[in-house]
Amino acid sequence: MTRRPPAVVAVLGAGSWGTTFAKVLADAGERSGTHVRLWARREEVAEEINGRRTNSRYLAETWLPENISCSTDAAEVLDGAELVVIAVPAQSLRPQLSAWKPLISPDAVVVSLMKGLEVGTDDRMSQVLAGELGLPADRIAVVSGPNLAMEIARCEPTASVVACPDAEVAAWVAGACTASYFRPYINTDVVGVEIGGIVKNVIALAVGICEGKQMGDNTKASVITRGLTETTRLAVALGAERETLSGLAGMGDLIATCSSPLSRNHTAGRLLGQGLTLDEVTAAMNQTAEGIKSAQAVLDLARQRNVYMPITDSVVAVLQGNLSVHDLGPRLLARELKSEGEL
Repeated sequence: MTRRPPAVVAVLGAGSWGTTFAKVLADAGERSGTHVRLWARREEVAEEINGRRTNSRYLAETWLPENISCSTDAAEVLDGAELVVIAVPAQSLRPQLSAWKPLISPDAVVVSLMKGLEVGTDDRMSQVLAGELGLPADRIAVVSGPNLAMEIARCEPTASVVACPDAEVAAWVAGACTASYFRPYINTDVVGVEIGGIVKNVIALAVGICEGKQMGDNTKASVITRGLTETTRLAVALGAERETLSGLAGMGDLIATCSSPLSRNHTAGRLLGQGLTLDEVTAAMNQTAEGIKSAQAVLDLARQRNVYMPITDSVVAVLQGNLSVHDLGPRLLARELKSEGEL
């Protein structure tokens, strides 16, 4: 694989994170002449990005660099792309890949920005990519960390993680997205990085529910801390390195997602805590809260591995209507007494 910066990068998905990451790539590649092509589902989004240099639905008036172009034609976007970045809702990934597969260069590296488990298979997004595209593990990378899109779009300093089993590939991808305000670290623990990004969405729903119920910081801190414990428990059972969950893709992402009003999952949980139904929450939100879709898959995966995840179990009960949000807080603390250090 070439080690020079990619000449063409394709980003599939023009939502908040996809558009923001396209901006990061464009800023990072300005000196090397990298051109970033962004794929959007809707023609009006592509026209706004190309004409006004904004994507106002997701990023308000954030200006997008001139070396970004946008199209609804996936073949045009993917033509000659050495690096392909995918940022679509987790549950829609597999059906879209069948159309994209013949358009992706045989030598391209594919990067997942998605943080979810596929319902039905319980597959992580890198597993879906490998299975549908027929790619070896060293051609797939994942990006995760405390990556609230709007803050990064405003060029606020942010660190992240690029994970790939091949450290050289991870370093190449990291080089392509290193901007003055965006600093990626590399990691070879793909499982740990992905599980950290998946489970934190479920924990953020729980914290949001607590906030919606006007519970205090003690409660929220308790849920975040114990949430990290059960995230680590599942990740290690799946073969991850425990240290990964103490870093940016674990604790860092968890803190940001559970604490910020910019977090979709935190917002969804807060609305549930305020008494909205799940349908009302979905209708009120402009974007997908992946934790709502992935929570059952996370719990299924935990049960398959005999992993104890009480917060996730409680969130799933709320989402399925089997537990009232009024009873969530007390249920989280009604556990057998044991040492804090026990996983």
